[in-house]
Order: sequence, then C-alpha cells, then structure tokens
Amino acid sequence: MTLEIRPIDLRQASEAEYLALHAFQNRMRAEAQPDDPPVPFEERMATLRNLPPVVRVWVWTVWEGGEVVAESSASYLDLPENRHLLEADVGVLPGHRRRGLARRLLAPVAELARQTGRTLLMGNTTARVPSGEAFMERLGAERGLESHTNQLLLAELDRELLGRWLREAPTADFELQFWEGPYAEADLEEVVRVLQVVMSDQPKDRLEMEDVKVTPQMLRQVEQMQLAAGGQRWTYFVREKATGRFAGYTEVTWNPHRPDLLQQQGTGVFPGFRGRGLGRWLKAAMIQKVLAERPGVSKIRTGNADSNAPMLKINRALGFKPYLSRTTWQVGLGEVRAYLG
Repeated sequence: MTLEIRPIDLRQASEAEYLALHAFQNRMRAEAQPDDPPVPFEERMATLRNLPPVVRVWVWTVWEGGEVVAESSASYLDLPENRHLLEADVGVLPGHRRRGLARRLLAPVAELARQTGRTLLMGNTTARVPSGEAFMERLGAERGLESHTNQLLLAELDRELLGRWLREAPTADFELQFWEGPYAEADLEEVVRVLQVVMSDQPKDRLEMEDVKVTPQMLRQVEQMQLAAGGQRWTYFVREKATGRFAGYTEVTWNPHRPDLLQQQGTGVFPGFRGRGLGRWLKAAMIQKVLAERPGVSKIRTGNADSNAPMLKINRALGFKPYLSRTTWQVGLGEVRAYLG
C-alpha cells in the first residue's frame, strides 16, 4: 500500500484528520508513558482550538489507508526572542520504523526552517523510545539539556519531614496567598515579574536559546488554553509582610481525566529571598492542601533539569524519584540538510 505524506493545518483540519492524528498521538504516548491513560479527544481538541496566537505550528503526516502512521511537526513562538530557533519533532509507529519515514518527514521541516530563516533545530527524546535517540545521533545532533520527569508516590511521602518544613516556615516575616484558577487582575503585573525571574533561572546547560519575555497577555492566553482543556490550577504565592512584595511561588495543575495524577509546575523564589526556607514552605504547603482536598491524587510529577541542584534537593528530600528521562537536542540547519542529502 502506498504511503502518502500529507500536511495538516491544526487550526482548521477536517474531523477525520483530527481523529486520525489523535489516535496516532495516543499510540505514541502509550509507548513512552505506558502507565498513563490516553488523552481524551475532547481535551486534545480544546487545546488545539485555544493555542495562543503567538504559537506558529506546522504538521506533516504519513498515512496508510485511513490511519496516520508517522508525523513530524515544527513550531516556534512568533516573538522577538529566539528568531534563530525552530522546535521540531518526528514520530513513527514501531511497526513502521526502519523504512526511511523519519528522514522523509524531516525534509519539510528543514525546508520550513530555510524559508523562515531558522538556523537551529531543537527537539526532545526519551530513553524509553531508543529509536528517537538513535535518530538524533545519526543526524549529528548535540545533547543540549538532560532532564527527568520525577514522580512522588504520596503513599511514600515523608510526612514527618513535611510537618517539620511547615513548622519551620518563616511566618513572622512572610505569608502565603492561595489562588485557584486565573490570577487576580490586580496582581497580574507582579505575577508576571515573579514568573519571569523564575523562568530565567531555569538551567539551559548547552542549549543555544534566549529567555522569552513574558507579558500579561501571553499569560492570559496560556491560562485560557489550560482551562479550556479541563485543567485546574492551584497557586501559592509568598509575600513579605513588611513590604507586600512577592517573594516566590509554586503552582500545580490537575485534570479530571487523570484524577490520580497531579502535575507540579513551576516553583521559584526571588534571588533576594533565597536561603530562608521559602521554597520548602511553598512545596510543603501545597502538598498538605492536596492531601486534604484532593484525596484521589496518588502521585505527583514534576520536570527538572538534571543540573538544577537546588530544586532536586527539595524534591528528593520529599521522595521524588526519576520516572521518565528527557534529552533536549539541538542541531544546525546545515547539518540537517547535509544528512538529508
């Protein structure tokens, strides 16, 4: 049977295209994350329909009959930063590998990079799918950042340690503020400032990329996408009592389609407030709230760069363990075109 390569416009594809792509992505997800249920079609569609306008994305698919058996995608944020960068992904179902499909699907990605002036391609693999790492090595890509999804089983949580961190919290000088859902409009500028500092502190190791400047509009657009897909977000901010200044934050997200799983998102403390136990306090307070108000949650996952020693120290003390490896690769457009011949 002839294999057909077909581009798909994610913002206005047909229902048949959406359904076929959805089925393919869940099959790929099951290989990398066999413990997790498939993503419901309605959740994935809500995400696609609410992509922030700043996100530019292209998708190419290989079809066999009425099924997608391979896919490549390319995307970037249409912002002043990282004008050299194109994020790319290639996936092929196990039964269709070693047939040259990844190479064929990489060709339109490289052409898009040329047309848009993007000179560096970046993508991710996991050790659970060795074929991805092997492909990146054949391509001549460089390992730019090693990271893991770390997981905490709440049945193994050190509750004595949790209680000690809460008792040691510097409550005389600081106070916690809890938000559910969208951030308060009155505090949005301050929230953006906190997030910007924390994001800028994230390790990049050898990755050739710039910090993105966060704006209130971007933050609201991301919120809309998360909420439309059924996500619920809890956030704790810590303020200095004397000045009212934000000193740090932590946030988690939860989706009713995966009721046993909580995703720990960003956590960070402003440089001027570090060394006072605020990060431990934020983490402990959030976990305590989850235990009390989300009894169905049995595990918490979070992503950490392997080089992020301060955050890993907190997470490992709580009982987080490596769950899923992730390598972020980078490769110049020249090397990609040479590989493609």
